[in-house]
Amino acid sequence: MTFAEKVYEAVKKIPRGKVTTYKEIGRLINSKGYQAIGQALRCNPYAPIVPCHRVVASDLSLGGFMGKKEGRSIKRKIALLRAEGVEINGGKVVKSSLWQESQNK
Repeated sequence: MTFAEKVYEAVKKIPRGKVTTYKEIGRLINSKGYQAIGQALRCNPYAPIVPCHRVVASDLSLGGFMGKKEGRSIKRKIALLRAEGVEINGGKVVKSSLWQESQNK
């Protein structure tokens, strides 16, 4: 399995209405290559089956989407998250929307 495939498999676990961080995805796949995780998601050919919009920065800011950190791409990420019930306040996801795989065990 390639690095990108590991990222996609981990991201598919994030339930609708929740988000997780690049760091948590790294933990799941045993990698500290958080920027590489972002690059894999930027190139995600499986959206929306692999819901890359559900991955945010560790400080719960939105991070990137489709290779951008502002403009129409981020507005689209916000719209997708809000449509799933994720609350966003001041450019950050509300902590109650945060998911970690360990919560499911």
